[in-house]
Parts: sequence; C-alpha cells; structure tokens
Amino acid sequence: MDVNPSCKDKKKTIDQSVLLCCKLFISESRNHAALDAIEQAARLNPETVIVNKFEDLAYNRVRYTLVSYVVQDITGSAIYSPLQQAVLAMVEAAFGAINLELHSGTHPRLGVVDDILFHPLARASLDDAAWLAKAVAADIANRFQVPVFLYAAAHPTGKALDTIRRELGYYRPNFMGNQWAGWTMSDMLLEKPDEGPSEVSRARGITMIGARPWVALYNIPILSTDFSVARRIARMVSARGGGLPTVQTLGLVHGEDSTEIACMLLEPNQIGADRVQNQVEMLATEEGVEVEKGYFTDFSPEMIIEKYMNLTSAQRD
Repeated sequence: MDVNPSCKDKKKTIDQSVLLCCKLFISESRNHAALDAIEQAARLNPETVIVNKFEDLAYNRVRYTLVSYVVQDITGSAIYSPLQQAVLAMVEAAFGAINLELHSGTHPRLGVVDDILFHPLARASLDDAAWLAKAVAADIANRFQVPVFLYAAAHPTGKALDTIRRELGYYRPNFMGNQWAGWTMSDMLLEKPDEGPSEVSRARGITMIGARPWVALYNIPILSTDFSVARRIARMVSARGGGLPTVQTLGLVHGEDSTEIACMLLEPNQIGADRVQNQVEMLATEEGVEVEKGYFTDFSPEMIIEKYMNLTSAQRD
C-alpha cells in the first residue's frame, strides 16, 4: 500500500540519509526513442534521481541507477519511498516501447525489464530494500501481468539470482550459439513465479527482482573473437568453477572483434576488481590471448550518494 507522508516526515528522512538505490536493467540500448520515453517517465517524479546510466550497444542492454529516500515508521519499518512509483513508471514505459520478440543482443535476458535490484545506502537497512523489492514485484505482476521471480533478501529463503536464472534457461544462447534473440522458450513456466502468472507474454517476458548489499559489476575485455576461450576463462575465474569466492562471471561476445568477461562481485570489499583482473590476465596468458584493463559499469556507493545529494541540492536551489 502506498503511504504518502507529510513533507515534515520526508525532510527528516532525507536529513538522516536513509537512502535506497535501484539498478534497473532493461533489454534495449539501440532504440533511442524507447530510452527517451523511459527516462521521461522517470523525470515525472523529481524526488527520485537517475544518478547513472550505462548503455551497451553490443549487448543491447541498458542499466539505470536510481536513488531516493525511504520513510520509516516509528518502529523503523519502511513504509514509503518515491522509488516505488518512479520505477513503476519506467517499467510501464519500457513495456510500452519495447517488444522482446524483436530484441536481440549478445547478453542473456529473459524479459524487457530483465532485472531490478535494490541496495540499501547510508543508513538504510537491507530490510528496507527487501520491502521495496517485494512491493515493486507485486505491483509489476498485478499491473502488467508479468511473472516475477524474487531473489536474495527479497526471497523467503534468500534464493540466489544465478540459481533462478539457471533453472529458467537464462544462460543458454538461442541464436547463432552466442546470442539471444526473441522468445523461444515455452509460454508456460514450469517454475512457479513468486508473483504474477505462470503464462509468459512473449512481448514482455519475465522479470527478476531482488535486494542485497552492494554488488560491483566489472567487465574485462578479451582481445579475441574465440567465444569458447572467453567462456573457459570466465568459468575458471568464477566461484562456481572453482575460482574466486563470491565472484560470478559470464563469457560473452562483445562486438565484432572481441569478447568480454562480465563479472559480478558479490563481496567487492573481500574479493575486489584487482584480484579478478589478475586472475583473468593469468588465465588469458595460458590461453594465448591478450586482455585489456577492465572497467566498472557503475559508480561506487559513496559516489552515488554524493551525486544524489548534489543533484537534489541543485533541484532545491
């Protein structure tokens, strides 16, 4: 249920820096009219700020990083955040402008709105992020009739995102052996979603929604077109393949003349980008291929908070 607190309550919460961050992953980056519509929808809510946008044309995928405050009741439980309506407006715009059946790219995806991840920032708690994730999941399922799978802190048992994706066939290319195009899976899900119908709209697909502590996304270019080499390196670096703990990886085609190791660092303060970079470089040398310096696809939590504060301050001025 939406609760719209008084301006006094909002002011107090902003001063306390109880903030939530949302990473919204959408399966489109080439259709500029679609992206404009999504961003215009976000601007309708001035209390939510887009602090970063990362587009990848080869993957045909975009990620928006949004931040706003969360209001808590006297017991400390979250009851309201402007993020909820801002995200829903962007989701509605995405579904109105993008058809998954016409989409193709070299990054796996299961839906137009492929993934929504909430992080606590500053003084917010993981419970705050999980509350918002579950609220948005129910809204998307009910309003748009899209199956939603919850993961991490938003899931009753903390089920991992990669486990759900593996069960749904997320990692299996369906076009040319290394790409994803249209919708080729069954219209009826064998796995029951946490919210929404078991029948899938081919135009909209499936949405994943989760909440967890900060995750760093770090991509490492491989100067080789050999997809099998990239996949081998990715597997050996990942925790699942016996490599670095708390590191998840994908070997992907990235443009016409390179591949890439896309890395998700689940505990970046424990296993950071430098260690992943060194491991990839060592394995690449064994494979006889060269590696470029990797890059983060988003700012650090500290930079995101700073950008949010600067942008909201500018709006008030």
